[in-house]
Amino acid sequence: MSNRVKTPQPALPEYMEKTYWWAYLRPTSIRIFDRRPVVSAILWGQYRRLSDMALRQISRHDRVLQLACVYGDLSARLARQVGPKGALDIIDIAPIQVTNARRKLADMPWARVSVADAAEPRGADFDCVLTFFLLHELPDPLKRRVVDAALSAVGPRGKAVFVDYARPARWHPMRPVMAVVFALLEPYARAMWETPIATLASRPQDFSWQRKTHFGGLYQIVIAERT
Repeated sequence: MSNRVKTPQPALPEYMEKTYWWAYLRPTSIRIFDRRPVVSAILWGQYRRLSDMALRQISRHDRVLQLACVYGDLSARLARQVGPKGALDIIDIAPIQVTNARRKLADMPWARVSVADAAEPRGADFDCVLTFFLLHELPDPLKRRVVDAALSAVGPRGKAVFVDYARPARWHPMRPVMAVVFALLEPYARAMWETPIATLASRPQDFSWQRKTHFGGLYQIVIAERT
């Protein structure tokens, strides 16, 4: 039985067009930002390390769900890691991002990209659900819905992996810079400094939670394994 995601195509949320049109919803956005050096610069040179941290949680032949397309080569590396005997489903609410991801994964038919809402629960049974720098871009009520939807897709022995911003140490030289970036460009991101990801789940007790920080606390990887 296939665990492929099948959902009706959702409408693009108003907040996304209003807040992130410049980053995700125009062809020029993709031409500018979907380059590994650009993604690495945005993440202060930590993109490869953060990608590696996520990939270490995923095994050969796993069935993986990635919530939202991401710029850079993470999805291609993920597809190669699970291999043709595994499966990779990627969902995104923006059709332009789905088209771009399909282009990048065209030679790996076991990776499928679909237009779908990451906040909608799904009955699939995945070994791993990956959310890579999505939560900080969501309004707070959507953060909770997406965390619950991610956890709902985790199979009996599976896990959800969240990689995102976190509160940096007080001495961190990037702390004031990121505060300005969030204020100007990422209005929903500051909540990641205040709210532990586990507290966004409706039933956190159904999972065993691990959290590690990286780069002076600016980034976090949270692993929720179903108990």
